[in-house]
Amino acid sequence: MADALRAGVREHPDTTLHFVGEDHVGAVSLTEVLARGEVVASALHARGLGPGDVVAVQVPNWIEGAVAYAAAMLLGAVIVPIVHIYGPAEVGFILRQSRARALVVPDRWRRIDYTARLTQLGDVPDLETIVVIGADVPDGAVAWVDLERGPAGPLPSPTWASDDVAFQIYTSGTTGEPKGVQHSHDTMLAEVRSLAAMADGERGATLGSFPAGHIAGVLSFLRTFVLGSNSVLLDAWDASLAARLVEQHGIESTAGTPYFVTSLFDAADADGRDLSSLTKFMVGAANVPRAVVELADERGVAAYRAYGSTEHPTVTSGSPDDPIAARATTDGRVTPGNEVRIVDDDGHDVAPGARGEVVTRGPELFLGYSDPAFDIDAFLPGGWFCTGDIGVLDDGFLTIVDRKKDIIIRGGENIASKEVEDLLVEHWGIRDAAAVAVPDARLGETVGAFVVLQPGASLDLDEVRRYFRAAGVAIQKTPERLELVDELPRGPGGKVLKVELRRRLAGEEEGRPAGT
Repeated sequence: MADALRAGVREHPDTTLHFVGEDHVGAVSLTEVLARGEVVASALHARGLGPGDVVAVQVPNWIEGAVAYAAAMLLGAVIVPIVHIYGPAEVGFILRQSRARALVVPDRWRRIDYTARLTQLGDVPDLETIVVIGADVPDGAVAWVDLERGPAGPLPSPTWASDDVAFQIYTSGTTGEPKGVQHSHDTMLAEVRSLAAMADGERGATLGSFPAGHIAGVLSFLRTFVLGSNSVLLDAWDASLAARLVEQHGIESTAGTPYFVTSLFDAADADGRDLSSLTKFMVGAANVPRAVVELADERGVAAYRAYGSTEHPTVTSGSPDDPIAARATTDGRVTPGNEVRIVDDDGHDVAPGARGEVVTRGPELFLGYSDPAFDIDAFLPGGWFCTGDIGVLDDGFLTIVDRKKDIIIRGGENIASKEVEDLLVEHWGIRDAAAVAVPDARLGETVGAFVVLQPGASLDLDEVRRYFRAAGVAIQKTPERLELVDELPRGPGGKVLKVELRRRLAGEEEGRPAGT
């Protein structure tokens, strides 16, 4: 990673990263990111941090976050990106599980007071250094400005190898607790170089809207160094602001969920913005209706789908040159170097064109989970990763049609149903609960909850919101649809029949609308 950063500066010294948010706006060249990163890296090294130590970074798309990533890479540390809206319960778990020695956070972002949350992390025995960006630095923490005072001192010799762990990125996955996805220098750089190869030398300006703690946000940063394309990064999605930035910076490509597509066009129409520079839009991270791709086509933007995960970032991708039928109904072709098989429950290949679980391998595939217990069911012989997604491979194009994994994908973020359910049943008034995905035109899916109450108890959605907020979990995990039922439908083995619950939420049962 350190070599790649330095090579990027040599090849594209003036490439610029623009950061735009409600109260943080600025621009920085790759040369400046590297120089500031060297200063921060030497300051962290002086505080006892070195190769292999874990540095957690929970920062929005800010200049300081990019510098923190660069510093950790130059130090040879393992970076743990944390989505900036995660609450103290999730952050505390990640810090404990990763054994992070350092944490970088803002003092506040919008309505979130991170310094107040520091007291709610629980027992984090390995955490020695907390770095706070901003003026409100609590006792015992280190001010970011002090790290940047410089000058840069000596850095440790590069004793690490390219196949060592470089990133540990947490995803909810299929269980109640987050899983640490371990990527090496090799796997992350293979992903970025694959994206660069697909770009075929194009270096047009890009707009990034994925959070810095998300795998896509990390890759947006790394991609700038490898490709040398000017990038504009938002710290939160704002369609009107995005439309203005497309016009102002001549943005040629971007990526996001279906909601990003539709809201961008709506905002441009309302504000009279010129989006003529925008020619490519990669749509993913949620269910993609055909109408979204067709809408983009009508506006002169070639939208296309892609498929991947934190474990294997880009498995397949469409192309702006594909016919619209392929772009609108499939998740594209397998990307160079990667392999895909479609298998049955016993791990055997299904017939061509038949449905089965998607299993993958390739140079971008992660090394394994930080907890090796999760690896047992994650791989087939030969190193094939079991995605838990159901797909069809037809004429070279992959189409994802269903999920085996019990997760909810809200605006591109994986939410484990079990995590929501485990928290619900801890409420004094709830006897049983099941969480399912509710289709949503804006976010792809939201969290729906079926709840069986204790005798004499009462509950409404406002009480559920207050309860989840008090529990300290990220707000997106809070149910947005509540159904009070006498019992949950179960199969012969006692498993909740979530297919039936999804039908009820969709209003399919008895043709009536559902919802409390």
